[in-house]
Amino acid sequence: MQPTVGEIFEGKVTGITKFGAFVSLPDGSNGLVHISEIANTYVSDVHDHVTEGQTVKVKVIGINEAGKINLSIKKAEAPAPRPEQGRPSQASSNQPRQKDFSHKQSGFGQKPFNVAPPTESSFEDKLKQFMQDSDSRISDSRMYADKKSSYRRRRD
Repeated sequence: MQPTVGEIFEGKVTGITKFGAFVSLPDGSNGLVHISEIANTYVSDVHDHVTEGQTVKVKVIGINEAGKINLSIKKAEAPAPRPEQGRPSQASSNQPRQKDFSHKQSGFGQKPFNVAPPTESSFEDKLKQFMQDSDSRISDSRMYADKKSSYRRRRD
């Protein structure tokens, strides 16, 4: 029976190349774990992570038209726990505590100093801003290149 995408198997490493490792699956089929799918860290040498004959847990991530099976070791593992987001507790932080000046009066008109919280932008707003910045930078670089090429033409 042909494995399907998303299935997880225990397989045996049958060969190692500079671009990955071949794994034999329980049904007798073979697949390739590309070097980029071996570990969650940078892999410069496959031999540092797997050895021939080693049993590994693999996930089927693709099957092409020719029937070649693409496997992943890193996707078969449970994801590594991510560090907790948010504000660290004062007890665990080695950084000095920031002072709160919100109760102080400013020198101009004796009004409290209030800082507006950053506003959340929608994805579309961020994309629009990125496109405007990108267009501006492209036009600046084109203008610079045009000036530079016209200068070269005059000297000849």
